[in-house]
Amino acid sequence: MNGFARPELIATPEWLADELAHESVRVLDVRWRPDGTAAESFEAGHIPGAVHLDWRTELVDAALEEDGPALHLTTAERAAAAFGRAGVADGSSVVIYDDTLSLYAAWTWWALRAFGHESARVLDGGFPAWQASRRVVSTASLPHAPATFTPRSNPRLRLSMSDVRAMLGSPDVQLLDARPSAEYRGFEGNARRLGHIPGAINVPIGAMHERGRQVLRDPDELRSLLSEANVARGRRHVCYDGSGVGAAKLAFILALLGHNDVAVYDGGWSEWGDRLDLPVER
Repeated sequence: MNGFARPELIATPEWLADELAHESVRVLDVRWRPDGTAAESFEAGHIPGAVHLDWRTELVDAALEEDGPALHLTTAERAAAAFGRAGVADGSSVVIYDDTLSLYAAWTWWALRAFGHESARVLDGGFPAWQASRRVVSTASLPHAPATFTPRSNPRLRLSMSDVRAMLGSPDVQLLDARPSAEYRGFEGNARRLGHIPGAINVPIGAMHERGRQVLRDPDELRSLLSEANVARGRRHVCYDGSGVGAAKLAFILALLGHNDVAVYDGGWSEWGDRLDLPVER
């Protein structure tokens, strides 16, 4: 992908088609449906050799879901079991896709990185882009043999509410809110309070994609959007949204463009906005 500082983080259908025969490549289909029919979508057609991973069930901490809709990352032990079941070994090269602006793919990419696995790419445009390129679609389910995935947690990539609160007002940190403008400005939302974390900059994730398509905009256009939002280089960036998926996608884009110190606050506004003891701006 010409123009990106770190093209090794993204895949095109053309690149993936050439790599599918390599034994070390693992393709994860992380499409998700609220009604639980994602597995049926996978069985109806998927990229050859892909394994379906139910990220929502296997990679989200179910014990914390009772506290709200935030998608808190699961434990290292459960993550190791999920990725190992999907055939992801320590030396695997992983390509991840979905069919929803790569939001779930980016969240899974971030989860892999948070547990120390760096060799992972997101398929730009997801399954729709694969189909549009007239690539082969498979209905065969041939799971890989279980693999050994060794989690090595990286605390700089995932922050808690306490971490973010301690950073408020720091000149070295930029908080980036990936929600739509109306939620950022406090005109709408689902939390007990409306608004945003004090000092946060609004960078809506929906603006990062080509209109009417699921592929990312041109790298120069992305840089221009970040510049207009006053996203500065050389600072630590902390991304959040309502539940974590948009934040992970923004973190992916920042990494793709060469920002080196990017973290995700996966509790996001669904956690922060429900806490009456935390400061809020509107």
